[in-house]
Amino acid sequence: MRVILADDLVLLREGLARMLVESGFEVVAQVGDAEALLAAVDADPPDVCIVDIRMPPTNTTEGLQAALHLRVHHPRVAVLVLSQYVETRYAMELLAQGADGVGYLLKDRVGDVSELLAALRSVVAGRSVIDPTVVSRLVGRRRQADPMETLTAREREVLEQMAEGRSNRAIGERLFLSPKTVEAHVSAIFSKLGIEDTADDNRRVLSVLTWLRGDRGEAPS
Repeated sequence: MRVILADDLVLLREGLARMLVESGFEVVAQVGDAEALLAAVDADPPDVCIVDIRMPPTNTTEGLQAALHLRVHHPRVAVLVLSQYVETRYAMELLAQGADGVGYLLKDRVGDVSELLAALRSVVAGRSVIDPTVVSRLVGRRRQADPMETLTAREREVLEQMAEGRSNRAIGERLFLSPKTVEAHVSAIFSKLGIEDTADDNRRVLSVLTWLRGDRGEAPS
């Protein structure tokens, strides 16, 4: 798997590169700003880009904007965005263009090598990965008359697992549920939320995340 790293923190970038190489990945480029990232991808598109959301010159949303650009101009390149903070509106902006091959993780997750590698493999395979903390923040922002209130505690757990990009089988393994039980929960979730069921995992995730976002405005986190 060919990877491009984009982060202005040299120590973090070098640490990630070493970890990836030791895990069998090929790091084809390391860059410190969004402009260099776009140039590197144009020159030699990788399988996936790991992008810090805040990069020079303003250290605000350059990484996010670069990721959005890649989603449009290099749709076959998976993107895993890393953020220091829980910024749900940025995650939703990234997912608005589709949930195929995209991920959003907090930098705290980078310390868990197995979790980071699993996230990279998931987005390269065309799935989406959303940090559990972001998912919890989204699920927690509910209003009293919201259909989310009709979900049981177990259905909420299944929904969070779905939003993190896990298949029914993976959800069952994580929550110790049988395949038929997971299928029943998924069916109930879509029924209660008024979302048409589909066998396609990515459309499923996108539908759930789109519904979670809805038309609600968010203040920056």
